[in-house]
Amino acid sequence: QVQLVESGGGSVQAGGSLRLSCAASGFTFRSTCMGWFRQVPGKEREGVALIDSDGSARLADSVKGRFTISKDNAKKTLYLQMNSLKPEDTAMYYCAAGGRYGLCVLFSRYFHSWGQGTQVTVSS
Repeated sequence: QVQLVESGGGSVQAGGSLRLSCAASGFTFRSTCMGWFRQVPGKEREGVALIDSDGSARLADSVKGRFTISKDNAKKTLYLQMNSLKPEDTAMYYCAAGGRYGLCVLFSRYFHSWGQGTQVTVSS
């Protein structure tokens, strides 16, 4: 049973920082494509960042230069460091495990397991 549990969300002022964590269990974390997605009501789920099993990362253009994705294989934990936060970053953030179709790609359909989400609210 795959489990993904996000934490670290909260409210922060524009320009501030947050670090999200995702505790994983029930699968081989080390070799799994992992990603962060976000969603606001009425909009499609948006890919934010992913990290492949080899440690290579990909970021959405909207967060490049501000966010960093990383993981600790020993702790089976995925992280998203978010700096210089903007009000438009406000969303529910989801951790996901992927690799569907043998690909690690920043689209939700390539991910098979999802956490419950953690809310990030950035005020001006």
